[in-house]
Amino acid sequence: MTRQTLFAVAAPALLALACGVTPARAADEPDYPHGDFNEDCSTCHTGDGWKPAVIAKDFRHTARFSLRGAHQTAKCRDCHKTLDFKKTSSVCADCHRDPHIGELGADCGRCHTPRNFIDRTAQLDAHRLTRFPLTGAHVTRDCQECHAPVPQGQLQYVNTPVDCQACHLPLYQATTNPSHAAAGFPTDCSQCHAPTTWNRARFDHRTTSFPLTGAHTTLPCASCHANGYTGTPTACYACHQADYEGTTDPSHVIQNYPTDCSICHNTTSWQGARFAQHDALYFPIYSGAHNGRWNACSTCHNVPSNFSIFNCLGCHTDPGTSSKHSGVSGYSYNSQACYTCHPTGRVGN
Repeated sequence: MTRQTLFAVAAPALLALACGVTPARAADEPDYPHGDFNEDCSTCHTGDGWKPAVIAKDFRHTARFSLRGAHQTAKCRDCHKTLDFKKTSSVCADCHRDPHIGELGADCGRCHTPRNFIDRTAQLDAHRLTRFPLTGAHVTRDCQECHAPVPQGQLQYVNTPVDCQACHLPLYQATTNPSHAAAGFPTDCSQCHAPTTWNRARFDHRTTSFPLTGAHTTLPCASCHANGYTGTPTACYACHQADYEGTTDPSHVIQNYPTDCSICHNTTSWQGARFAQHDALYFPIYSGAHNGRWNACSTCHNVPSNFSIFNCLGCHTDPGTSSKHSGVSGYSYNSQACYTCHPTGRVGN
């Protein structure tokens, strides 16, 4: 086109702008570069010159692709490679390089938002629709920590394994307290760990043959599992042998007490042992007149080597006891006589 022809085409529009008249688009002009774009020229051009173009503040982008977030600050030329605006693609991948190699489709909006490309809001919503919804610390991890880059042509996101060991196997192998590998722990980390934090692992012992109660719930695992986690005995004596052999009041060894500690002890506290069967088998000491009148077994059983021997006279002293039995036929002031006449600890029997 000659310079004269270009002037003939542009002059009417420039003259109209200079005179304050808004020209309509000149789509029928052979050199009009914007195709079917229908806005007035004054939307972008002024009478001072055709260039540079300045977009009016009241201009609203087509509803086909409304500008939001970072798109509002992008330069027009970033998306409009030609001046025929109608030919500009609204497909994300036409402007944004697809690092997923088409694996996740061309709609970036499924995982990204216009605010910025690393905004995770949409990613989390999209992940909830998968077989591995993100919770806890997984929410803050970078995608590539689980979806590691792979050579082009291989899938990075589809069929990513969701079992714990796929990501946490190095931690599993490196843990020494306790050693997961040596103990043969399952690789399903969720049995002990929560996605909130890796530390403070908590194993549900209720699923085993030895549910933890009382003081057992606060003990370190190694207290009972010193030799590993398989085949650990559940008998009291296996852990409490030293307590059993060291007790002297009464001496469990001399008396040949059973090694089932639960007969007298509970898991809340080792102290305060209670031989509840004493009332039914021998003599009521947890009920009736003798409840609370003794402090230890030795209160009545003063021969540690023989608990069949008992002493009533330490509490029932003379002459007070004898004076109460004046006139009782066959009365004798000794412990065996007390038990013979008062087997339930009550007067009259």
